[in-house]
Amino acid sequence: MTNDKVRRALRGISGVHVTAWKADGEADWALTGRIVRGIAEAGIHNIVSAGNTGEFYPMTTAEVERSHAVAAEAAAGRALVTAGIGRSLREAVATGRLAARAGCDAAMVHHPLDPFAAPQSQADYILAIAEALTIPLVAYIRSDAIGVTDLIRVATHPNVAGVKFASTNMMLLADCVRETQGTSANWICGLAEGWAAPFHALGARGFTSGLVNVVPARSLAVWRALEAGDYDAARREVDAIAGFEKLRTKYGNGANVTVVKEALGLLGIDVGPVRLPGLPELNAAERAELRAIVSGWGAAKAAAE
Repeated sequence: MTNDKVRRALRGISGVHVTAWKADGEADWALTGRIVRGIAEAGIHNIVSAGNTGEFYPMTTAEVERSHAVAAEAAAGRALVTAGIGRSLREAVATGRLAARAGCDAAMVHHPLDPFAAPQSQADYILAIAEALTIPLVAYIRSDAIGVTDLIRVATHPNVAGVKFASTNMMLLADCVRETQGTSANWICGLAEGWAAPFHALGARGFTSGLVNVVPARSLAVWRALEAGDYDAARREVDAIAGFEKLRTKYGNGANVTVVKEALGLLGIDVGPVRLPGLPELNAAERAELRAIVSGWGAAKAAAE
């Protein structure tokens, strides 16, 4: 897989698939594979396995590695597959190499969560992984602590296919885009559909999505509107999913994956609860709100058909 092909896919939609759990808490890899296959068949450009929507942090290393292999097999070349990696430097490199052997096209390094991580050293961590892997790397940036100079070092590394920018600091993003004009830097909206339009206006292309697990057609509608430069249409599409995305932000984003999983449950796809420390389940009022949103989309009817 060439860096250029990965870069092009990143300018589309990077759909982060959920991980299904059985009643005993163990992974349901068969169901997880079916979910990945559905996302790929819907036309999503890049599928991220063991991303945050896939519950990377509550997963064991063995589960992360299995998730990558399951996703690569299920996508079957219909979409690119990017493997979420992270934790210690050695573990990230080892997991990335295994993902490449399993058929993944790229790796995405999660933002390091060490409370004592120095900003410049976070950049060095990402670059060390980029140097060690033979498949292209996506850098996942969830903080504005790393300055422009270090972000440019990351973004312009020859094996970094893109920077998934997941900070709401738009001035920082604007600085990064401006300072990397004419380079290989590839900036991507890491905050899903709701932020895709302002990111696009600043020069970032493509966005991440958890919504693709439920109604990928709505994510694609946002992307197509932005590709056409039709911001009015993009806003209308985002307005249609605003209630869903707002519900995901509850409890400091602790309900993010919960809402996606319970929406799948409303469609008759039981993927189990979210593992701690995520929110295991919504309360009755939240579930009723979600049911109204999903019913309003007609998603349940489409799933039944």
